[in-house]
Amino acid sequence: MTFWDIWNMTFGFLGIQFGLALQNANVSRILQSFGADVSHLSLFWIAAPLTGMIVQPIIGHYSDQTWTRLGRRRPFFLAGALMAALSLALMPNAPVLAPYIAPMFIGAGILMIMDASINVAMEPFRALVADLLPSEQRTLGFSVQTSLIGVGAVLGAILPYVLTNWLGVSNVPDPVEGHLVANNVKYAFYIGAVVLLGSVLWTIVKTKEYPPADGKKPEKQPFWQIGKDFMNIPKTMKQLGVVQFFSWFALFSMWVYMVPAVADHMYGTTDNASQAYANAGDWVGILQGVYNGVAAIFAFLLPWIAGKISRKGTHAMTLLLGAIGFISFYFIQDPRMLVLPMIGIGIAWAGILAMPYAILAGALPAHKMGVYMGIFNFFITIPQIFNGLIGGVMVKHLYQGKTIFAMVFSGICLLVAAVSVLFVQDKDDPVQLLQYNRKRA
Repeated sequence: MTFWDIWNMTFGFLGIQFGLALQNANVSRILQSFGADVSHLSLFWIAAPLTGMIVQPIIGHYSDQTWTRLGRRRPFFLAGALMAALSLALMPNAPVLAPYIAPMFIGAGILMIMDASINVAMEPFRALVADLLPSEQRTLGFSVQTSLIGVGAVLGAILPYVLTNWLGVSNVPDPVEGHLVANNVKYAFYIGAVVLLGSVLWTIVKTKEYPPADGKKPEKQPFWQIGKDFMNIPKTMKQLGVVQFFSWFALFSMWVYMVPAVADHMYGTTDNASQAYANAGDWVGILQGVYNGVAAIFAFLLPWIAGKISRKGTHAMTLLLGAIGFISFYFIQDPRMLVLPMIGIGIAWAGILAMPYAILAGALPAHKMGVYMGIFNFFITIPQIFNGLIGGVMVKHLYQGKTIFAMVFSGICLLVAAVSVLFVQDKDDPVQLLQYNRKRA
């Protein structure tokens, strides 16, 4: 496929990540505005990985067996995007929807629906790249996808800051007027809904899927086949599972605790209704834009680096730089200097989004691509659920309420992931195949 074919095929991920970036940077603020305690935030965030763990294998299983006028994966893009856009519009309005129920519980419910919808739209995008690209183009395909993810995440992360500082929209809630969520966050979620739906529609219109080679519809398999497939996952997937566990445990801590960590460690406040806390939250949005922007740019270097030092070596390098970035948070007092560690975290994010999938795709049977990509999501969601269950306990008892140590522990996790990836088997890597053939010769 040409570069622009690949670009169109993955463009929908820009909107999906736009919505996820708004969620990652602002949901903790929204839930705290609704009354959630900081030590309980990780429990609310379990909604995201839990729905992903349930939804993605099911969507993968049924998309493998689907063939319609829209193709195999595109019907799922459309359904998920419609529901996700609606959820984004509803999220900051939870108090209006819940006159008799605590807003934070309604907010958590909308968060779960939003994540389920995003997962319906997102899972087939991974499978589509593997469906349509040969092995030698898969690193490029997932790298372009990562770049678009980065662009969408930058736009989503900085949008509340832009609305406040460029357009004068208030960034402080006004409880007197009944507004528990600041207007800059509320308007950003409305814009995110439009961007998500529009970008997914672009991919649906611009991308062609090819019917089965024999002209027959895919054979229907029973639902419980997912369990059988799970019991027969390839060795490469199991090895990548260890890498993914430590990588996503670290990322989950960042998304949940970065705002309170920066507010406490650099701005000197834990009062989520204060101006200082609001400023910290807006600055974290900018920092999340920085790491996603770095990922968007660095993703284009991944195929070249992988061609020099292999996919595994590339991923290990990116994880190491991310680990250094997380650990350095503790030693920084000026919030403006946090831009530097976010560069390392951005490089790690580029690697996490692209390299495991490029390594995995060559180890999967083509007719099971969707379900195995969905099952692979277990190794993303389980560490987040585990973090959600123990993260609040760690903050309260191990860190004594100092969320900055959650960032440091994220760095330690990425160090473990960087070492683990060196033990992964990647038989499909063109660099390793070349080295192997030279040794045989």
